[in-house]
Formats: sequence, structure tokens, C-alpha cells
Amino acid sequence: QVQLVESGGGLVQAGGSLRLSCAASGGTFRNHHMGWFRQAPGKEREFVAAISWGGSRNAYGDSVKGRFTISRDNAKNTAYLQMNSLKPEDTAVYYCAARHISGGVDLTREYNYWGQGTQVTVSS
Repeated sequence: QVQLVESGGGLVQAGGSLRLSCAASGGTFRNHHMGWFRQAPGKEREFVAAISWGGSRNAYGDSVKGRFTISRDNAKNTAYLQMNSLKPEDTAVYYCAARHISGGVDLTREYNYWGQGTQVTVSS
């Protein structure tokens, strides 16, 4: 059973940056692909970014490509989401997620471990 705890959210002005962290415990971190999702009020949960267990593959949602970067440090059991050039429409609760490497090759789906979320608010 993998436990995930996000941190790093907050209030930032448009154009600013934030870095989210996701600390994992309770499992073998390098046996899991990691992802970030977000959900804004009244909207469905949206895929943001994902990274494979070793960091060689990643994927991004269309709305964040070129602005967000996902990374991981397997020695620290932590995944990160660097968010630059933030826009008001990036405002949402951001969730970290994990899935075992035995699943399919599509990094955007099949996540079964989730954190509690961290709020990101971008003011205009």
C-alpha cells in the first residue's frame, strides 16, 4: 500500500511559479509510475503530467505542455511538478498519484494510489 503526501501548493500571481512535491511511503517507489492530476471546482479531474519509474518517459496534458515539468528522485521517494508561467486557469486542487509498473504503457491512466491534494490558486 502506497501513501502519498503532496506539498508546495499556495497562492501565486499569474506568470509566477510553484513547485509541488509528492512524498511516497509504504511501497517500493521505483516500482511505480507517478502522475499529477488536478480538479477545479465544478470540473472533472484532469490529467496534468506523468513520469515512468526510471524517469525515461513522461507525458503532459495539452494545457500544461511547455510550462510544467515533472521529475522524480527515487533516492528520496519523491516526485515533483515544477509549474512555470502559471495562469488563473491553472487554479485547482492538485493530486499526486501512483500506479504499479505492471500496468499498461499509457502513463495517463490506471492510477490506483492517490494523495489528499494540495490547493494551487493563481490570481490574475
